[in-house]
This record gives sequence, C-alpha cells and structure tokens, in this order.
Amino acid sequence: MPEIFLYFIWQHQYFTRNNLLTTDGEPVQVLHPGFRNYNAGPDFINARLLINEVEWVGTVEMHTRTSDWLVHGHQHDRAYDNVILHVVWQDDRSTNGRRVDRANGTPLPTLELQPLTDSSFLDRYQVLGDSQEPIPCAGQFRNVAPLRITSMLDKAMLQRLERKAGGVQQLAEQTGGDWEETAYRLLAINMGFKINADPMAQLSRAVPLKAILKHRDVLVQVEAMLFGTAGLLETDEADDYMKTLQREYRFMASKYALADKQMATHIWKWGRLRPANFPTLRLAQLTRLITHHASLFSLFVGTRDIGTLLKALQVSPTNYWQSHYRFGKQTEKGVSALGLNSAENIVINTVVPLLAAYAHHRGEPAYIDRAIDLLEQLPAEKNRLTEGWDTLGLGIHTAFDSQAAIELYNEFCSVKKCLSCQIGAALLKGNK
Repeated sequence: MPEIFLYFIWQHQYFTRNNLLTTDGEPVQVLHPGFRNYNAGPDFINARLLINEVEWVGTVEMHTRTSDWLVHGHQHDRAYDNVILHVVWQDDRSTNGRRVDRANGTPLPTLELQPLTDSSFLDRYQVLGDSQEPIPCAGQFRNVAPLRITSMLDKAMLQRLERKAGGVQQLAEQTGGDWEETAYRLLAINMGFKINADPMAQLSRAVPLKAILKHRDVLVQVEAMLFGTAGLLETDEADDYMKTLQREYRFMASKYALADKQMATHIWKWGRLRPANFPTLRLAQLTRLITHHASLFSLFVGTRDIGTLLKALQVSPTNYWQSHYRFGKQTEKGVSALGLNSAENIVINTVVPLLAAYAHHRGEPAYIDRAIDLLEQLPAEKNRLTEGWDTLGLGIHTAFDSQAAIELYNEFCSVKKCLSCQIGAALLKGNK
C-alpha cells in the first residue's frame, strides 16, 4: 500500500467517519484534515481534531504500518513532537508489541484506515496502478464526464504555464534581469529543439545579445560570431563563404574575447534530423530573426495579433543559406524560409512561456491571459502524444488543447499520478 494512497484517502476523507475510534478506543472527530506538507516533516500540517472530546491542532503523520514510525526513527525526532494523530493503513502493534511514542515520551494516538475504507475503492485504485497502458485510464476514459476532463486539462495547462514560467524566470535571473537577453537565449534554446537545445543554450551564453546588436546591419559578421563560437567553422575544406566567415570570426573573436568560449564541434547533433532542422540552418535563421527585429522582447511581448506575430517570425536567411543546409553542400531543391509550423512552434515554446514569466515579474495577470489567448488561436500540435489522446476521443483542436494534453500525459499519466488527476480521482470514487 503506497503512502500516496493514504494521503489521498485522508485528504479527501474517503473512509467511514462515523464513530471513529483510535486503536486504543478513544473517540476521534476530524474537524479539518490539514494541508499536505511537501517539505520535510510530518505529512499534513494545521490539522484540527477532537480526540476524547479535547480539541487538538497540529500535524498528522501517515504510514503503511504503525511500526513504520519506529522504522523511520520518528520516536527520536523532536520535529514530530507536534504530531496529534498517527494515521496508518494497518495497525501491526499486535505482532511487534512495541509502543509508539513521541520523542518527548508521550503516547501517540493511532487511527487505522483499512477497516474503514471501502474495498471497492482499493480495487479501482489497483486497476489503475496495474494498467500497462501508456495512459492508465485508457480503458475507462470514454466513461468520464467531458466537464471533468475539461477541468483537468485546464489544471494541466496552468501547471505547464507555471512550470515553464519558472524556467524562464531562472533564465532572467542568470541575465541579471535583462529581459532582452532572456528573450534571445530562450529563442536560441527553442530553435535547437530538444536535440540541440543544450548547445544552443551554451552558444547564447557565450555570445551576448549586446555584441550581436552592434553588428546587426552586417549579417556576415553576426553569422561569423555565432558559427565561429559554435565551433562550426573548424575545417580546412572551406568554400568562399566559409572563408569569409572564418576571416570575420578571427576579428570578432579578438574584439569580444570569444576564442576562449569556442565550443567543440562534436557537441552538435546531426543524426536523425531532417535537413531543415540541421543546426547550421537553424543558426542562420536565428541570426536573421535577431538582426531583422530591433527588439525580440518587444516583438514577443508587445505583439497582440497572432497573424502579425507569425508573419514577423517567418524570415528568410541570407542568400547562402537559401541554397545550403550545411557548409559546402549546395542543395538543388533550395531552402525555404522559416515556415509557418516553425513560427507556431516559436510562439508556443518561446513567446508563451516568456509572457507567463513576465506576468509574474510584473505582477500583471494580463500577460498570462495574452499567453492563453495566443495558444487558443493556434492549431493543435501533431505528435505521438496528441495522436494517442485522439484515439481515446479527447478533442484536441487548438495549441491550448495539445499543450494541456502533453502536460497531462508527461506529468500525470506516464508517472501514474492518477490520485493527483481529477480524471483518475473520479474513476476511483466511481463518480465519473
């Protein structure tokens, strides 16, 4: 019996509460179960109980067995002296014969939940826990009320926004609160996609935005700074354009002390990537985006119209990169501009998290509303996860829906946090 199941039962009081008695026969009445403590110490804080007609306010500790109190050494820990009730699934004192006391020597009242809990409730929990499906409730999902599903998707989406905003806030702290630099670094990471996100992050730290903007009117110099620092100019077999970049990079590296920051070529990943996602082309597109707009931050945070924003993001790289995916390898098909799908990806993974983080920074929820509005105007993402939800009948129409569905799967389904999910909780209660 996992303790998280006990937390769920206690928090929602899903057990018979009439004529409650401790294991020593003292009457218990739960006035308030308390609040889940996610830090060190007892499991629930600020609980209010009547035990033997005396009101107690304090903490509640939970274990699978009574003896776990002793196993965990709480009898020697003064942090547990304010525990007013020990809630267990099974009272095993009859087998071990040892008293359970606080560190100050006072006896600890214990409540056993197993006899008070409907066995069908546990059966339903085990069905979810034993499921081998990627989505544990897949077999029951269509039976859940649509309103409950919508409510959970809203919760998942807000959690995703908060989590991503937290990452952006950390990035802003690293830049000393420079939101222009933050927007640039966030965009660079996003344009690396997952496979080259770390090298892109390292590159954006090595080449500051301020240095780039000083040369935004000379694209070849900006490309030289980025490609050179990325370690992608290290070859003896160079075409004329690469030779130009190498020459410019030597000057820029000296001017901005970039040589010591130069990255190893091998950290860039190429395998299993479509040419359109090669790091060379993505760097060329990043260069064009940075130099085309005087302020990325103003573009991302200040543009309200989704059409205007998407159009501003669909830029073409310099002439060389319109016929090359890699240095020295010309393509006959030609290379298109940064397309609509890529622009939508930037809005979802760069603009929206930036807005959410800036909302916290300024204390203005209106930026969160704008982020949500952008997601609701974009089409749903198509990937393995969203396709899996589609097969279960989950209507995914907008990017808000797809982002919520991705969060629901990653943060709840894949780690079987069914007890923290409104859908799973409804199935457990038999109230779909």
